[in-house]
Amino acid sequence: MGNSGSAVKVCADHQGGINWLSLSPDGQRLLTGSEDGTARLWSTADSQCHGHFQGHESYITFCHLENEAAFTCSADHTIRKWDVVTGQCLAIYRGHTSIVNRILVAKDYLFSGSYDRTARCWSVDKEKQIQEFRGHRNCVLTLAHYSSKDVLEEEEEEEEEEEKVSRDLLVTGSTDCTVKVWWVSSGRCYQTLLGHTGAVLCLILDAPNRELFSGSTDYTIRTWNIVTGEQLKVFKEHQGSIICLELVNRHLYSGSADRTVKCWLVDTGERIQTYKAHKHSVSTLKYHAGILFTGSGDACARAFNSRSGVLQKIFRGHKFIINCIQIHNELLYTASHDGTLRIWDIRGICKRNKRLSRLFNNKVGCMVQQENGDHETVELM
Repeated sequence: MGNSGSAVKVCADHQGGINWLSLSPDGQRLLTGSEDGTARLWSTADSQCHGHFQGHESYITFCHLENEAAFTCSADHTIRKWDVVTGQCLAIYRGHTSIVNRILVAKDYLFSGSYDRTARCWSVDKEKQIQEFRGHRNCVLTLAHYSSKDVLEEEEEEEEEEEKVSRDLLVTGSTDCTVKVWWVSSGRCYQTLLGHTGAVLCLILDAPNRELFSGSTDYTIRTWNIVTGEQLKVFKEHQGSIICLELVNRHLYSGSADRTVKCWLVDTGERIQTYKAHKHSVSTLKYHAGILFTGSGDACARAFNSRSGVLQKIFRGHKFIINCIQIHNELLYTASHDGTLRIWDIRGICKRNKRLSRLFNNKVGCMVQQENGDHETVELM
């Protein structure tokens, strides 16, 4: 059983639950989006609130932080862009006709997905809609983006001459059980990936390997070739909806409503580890330095040794579900529906995990030597 931990700081400025937590690329700031209709900017240097973004007319569903700008989307059907220094609202993107539940910033594009069954593409700087992606029969829940030059050979690109002007593609997952791939330039649907029998809740893209992973309420994770649309594998061992995914070094981690996380070898489809101990759904997860951190509907965060599956620590203090976690400079940040952002020191667990990993590797190496009668060792992730 893991040791319990207490937070080094509790930030309770929000007046409603925190739905999302975003870390800036340079690691200097955090952004929280809340049920109270506001977003707050936090410094990772002093853990103080340095910005309060007000203007949305309903709760914030999701947020995204760049080094110089913050983006929030809301149940008020809009997306807003904010200056992280002044707190000024720089742009309001209007066009969706229902709750905007997800945004994604890539290059000069801002993508959004909504309950209005559409995804949209906006110019980040011009406050203007560039494209609308219409074709899903229900809510668009999750987004991913890639460029065809990352996955297509030159001769394959020639076949897509119509789209040569812009090689960007958007991937959308929906409650209509499908995943769609769209050309950004034309709004044309390039692929519809069929196979799931439940809502698609999460997507992970591995563009260099031409693979897309989708998690669904049908209890499965599916792997797709994003060029051909072919379904490659189905991971079936979960007994509940797949809520979150993380891909690290060809190892896929899946968090589920069945109260477990599973680790899969992407290349073979083999499930190599199951992380238990959660008393409710696994709502979020993050891999860091050989440790798998999870957040759960039981209001606790946990740390597991990713190789052995051993529970190393439980972080208690939240009162409701943990919706999102981030890690920076060996500090764990957890954002919860209880309205608080909690900060935990994980230096000790990181050091202890290194020692356990060495012991685990030595143990496995000895077992292999005994079985094979030679001196080979097994190198594990």
